[in-house]
Amino acid sequence: MTLSPGRAPTTGETLTRIVTAPDLRSRVLITLSLLLLVRVGAYVWIPGLDVAQLQNQLSGGQLIGLLSIFTGGAPGGVFSLGILPFINASIIMQLLTAALPSLETLQKDEGEAGRRKLAQITRYVALGWGSLQAVIFSLYLRGFANGDLEGALFVISTSVALTTGAMVVMWISEIITEKGIGNGASLVIFVNITAALPNTLQNIIREAQTGKIFPIVVTVSVALSMVVAIVAVQESTRRIPIVSARRQIGFMAALPERQNYLPLKLISGGVMPIIFASAMLFLPATLANFTGNPALVNISTWLSPSYTVPGLPLSTGWVYGLTYFFLIFGFSFFYASLVVNPTDMALNLRRQGVAVPGIRPGSATANYLAGVINRLTLIGGLFLGLIAIIPNVVYSLTGTGVLQGLGATSLLILVGVAIETAKQLQTSVISQRYEVMVRQ
Repeated sequence: MTLSPGRAPTTGETLTRIVTAPDLRSRVLITLSLLLLVRVGAYVWIPGLDVAQLQNQLSGGQLIGLLSIFTGGAPGGVFSLGILPFINASIIMQLLTAALPSLETLQKDEGEAGRRKLAQITRYVALGWGSLQAVIFSLYLRGFANGDLEGALFVISTSVALTTGAMVVMWISEIITEKGIGNGASLVIFVNITAALPNTLQNIIREAQTGKIFPIVVTVSVALSMVVAIVAVQESTRRIPIVSARRQIGFMAALPERQNYLPLKLISGGVMPIIFASAMLFLPATLANFTGNPALVNISTWLSPSYTVPGLPLSTGWVYGLTYFFLIFGFSFFYASLVVNPTDMALNLRRQGVAVPGIRPGSATANYLAGVINRLTLIGGLFLGLIAIIPNVVYSLTGTGVLQGLGATSLLILVGVAIETAKQLQTSVISQRYEVMVRQ
């Protein structure tokens, strides 16, 4: 096999390296084994719970919609909370880092030690947040106890089981990130979504057997088109040209200017705006389930995908769709402001002796980058909003809810994680290729 460091590895070479390279093979096996453990743990049921009654009650409900993305559709298992507390803790820490100068200093100025300290704080936040979620979920599950455990004993034991399960999933995700391939938290979500795909396929076959061939063809075509569009947008970047200044090294001639590019992603926030918007949409329904407040019940009814505006028979899901779209659009700008800081980017460029051609260093560069990021976020937010409401539009036109079961959030996560994991695997293969060339 001819080895070329500049050539991207083929599928055959990647598989060969996985089999022959001990380090890469070990990483892949660790990743697959731990992901299998996550799936097995999802079906270790909570003691004292009537799982069948619970799943019948939650089937197709809004409350379980977002949770299934993170747990693989197994709400009665000890891994029911899944990676959700850790994701929530990461979001909380991002918000606090942007708001608290001490945490910002810890992240930017203290190097690897600061990042380890932030990671430890995130784990403690995940433990606290997971405990709170476990208690709330246990109070809800109390109505589905099978009689073996009742009352306060059931709530305490279920809360401990759910919290422990969430911490185990968090630990597994960190082990995958450190010793496996890819980002552990993303892969845990990926495998949970993938576990629900057979049910989606089963629903497609069931509806096709009832004679809904044309709606199924339209739905599948739209789903494939969404995947292609998501891949294209996920890989889209705006390359801003940057030029490094001439440098004098000793008595040698000055090095020439080098022109490179600063890549800015079209969707800098990834899938997070959709997750934020979904959480906001499900919040009234969740609170209404627990409190029974009439105002919250009315709001949750209006925000239901099946709600029809009185007097407008073709308006089913309009309120839900428009609210969902504008929430995603707004959260796209909010999250982009957290993960991309044009002032810091301009400062780093200035420190490195790099400038954007035609733009003065400093505040002028920061303003220019802010304008570019806002325009990219505008396009990305519109795309995310459209992708998110397409399943509801398809359902209203065809009457087929298969695409609603898969969801835009799931598609975005599946495509994004697959691309990033494939890139990291290719990087590992290229690294192995260099090691072989050095030994030769």
